[in-house]
Amino acid sequence: MPSIFHTSFQSLLYILIIRLIVALTALPVHECAHAYAAMRMGDHTAERQGRLTLNPFAHFDPIGTTAIILFGFGWAKPVPINPLNFNNPKKGMMLSALAGPLSNIGLAFLSMVFYKLVPLLSYIGVGASFVSTLSTFFYYAMTINISLGVFNLIPIPPLDGSRIATYFLPQRTYFKIMQYERYILIAFFLILWLGVLDMPIAFVDGLVTKGLDFITLPVDWLVRAIIR
Repeated sequence: MPSIFHTSFQSLLYILIIRLIVALTALPVHECAHAYAAMRMGDHTAERQGRLTLNPFAHFDPIGTTAIILFGFGWAKPVPINPLNFNNPKKGMMLSALAGPLSNIGLAFLSMVFYKLVPLLSYIGVGASFVSTLSTFFYYAMTINISLGVFNLIPIPPLDGSRIATYFLPQRTYFKIMQYERYILIAFFLILWLGVLDMPIAFVDGLVTKGLDFITLPVDWLVRAIIR
């Protein structure tokens, strides 16, 4: 029994460490994308506050990072954006918000490409242990980035989806909703805790995964052609 427990604990620790490494890459890219998009459209607020960086500690939120490690989705410290610096505030907020989830989908795409290429390392004689670790890392990089991108598109404040939704809402409606942001957030976390959103999020995650798998089919064909 002790040996089984020891092995299980080692496996769990191994997965948690890989998830932590993925989180420390996914979150900074997500937040830096917000800051970069805002800067390109005229708002340098995030840049001046040191948020236009891939340094994970500049974006670190302990609860959001822990959620990613344990559940596969979460959040970082929000990037400050001043809509008054945009020529078109509504459009600027929408595009800068959209940049974060899109960056994660982009990372998921690259992770899937590398995940599919990993078997070539075994073909050229690289050790099985290293290949297995690399494969596990890219698998979690792919799944966590997809989940992070999809989760942040939920149109509930303070997630990115709420800022994207404001582009399509009348300003009066938007400000009325924001008056209840605190209560909406509490209700949202309660819904998450109850698992009500588990199936819808998993369904959308699956659709995105299938879409990326289809786009990366040429990588499958290349690997099969080489190994065959």
